[in-house]
Formats: sequence, C-alpha cells, structure tokens
Amino acid sequence: MSAQRRPIAEPRSLERYIRSQVIPRFITRLREIEDGFVTHRMALARRYADVKRLSGGDARVFEARWRSVARRWDFAGLNELIRQHNEYYPIERRLPVDPRTGEYLTSAGRPYRREPLGPEWILERFPPVLDEPGE
Repeated sequence: MSAQRRPIAEPRSLERYIRSQVIPRFITRLREIEDGFVTHRMALARRYADVKRLSGGDARVFEARWRSVARRWDFAGLNELIRQHNEYYPIERRLPVDPRTGEYLTSAGRPYRREPLGPEWILERFPPVLDEPGE
C-alpha cells in the first residue's frame, strides 16, 4: 500500500460539513418571529373588524372595547422568541464586540435587537378610532 492515507475528516472540514447541514437557530428563530408577526396581525385585523361592527358606529364604545382588547392580547410566545433573539443572536452570529463599550457590532450598522410587543404595538397599527361614523 504505497498511497498515503489521509484522515477521513479533518476537524475543520468536519465542522464545516456539520454546519452546512443544519440551519442555524438564529435563522429559524427569525423565521418564527416573522411568522408570529403575520399571525398576530391577521388575528388582530379580524378582531378589529369585529369590534368595529359590534360597536354600532359609536366611537367611544369602539375605543373602549378596542383598548381593552389591546391590553389583554397575549404576545407571550412571540415575546419569548424576541427575548431569545436579543440574547442569543449576537453570540450565534459571532458578532464582534467593541472593546471600549462592550457592545456588539453589527456588519451593516443596523441594530439587531427587537422590541417586545404589547398594547402600544397594537394601537399603532390598529388605531382605536372609527374612520367614519357608522363604520
């Protein structure tokens, strides 16, 4: 046997191969967050239309009911994903750290952090006002 045998897998090659076969968690988490936004927006749009219809055109009734819906809306699952993203994304992406500030640096200069959702998020997108009387 004159041919020299190489190791089946060098550690670097093996690591690269394994990484290429698995979608990184930060990517799947971001996808889950985006899907959560869409799901909540669609559910809120339906609920918004229902509250408008059931308010009988009374702007004060609509505002009170809609604010109540916004206060009680449950974003717990999505906010947990956002918390995990904010905590782990810079580590998973191996973002460099500014030695002077200790803050993570992003490649494009855009912040990676996402804000948790709450009633304000709902009221910005679905204002508690009727567009026209009777609507």
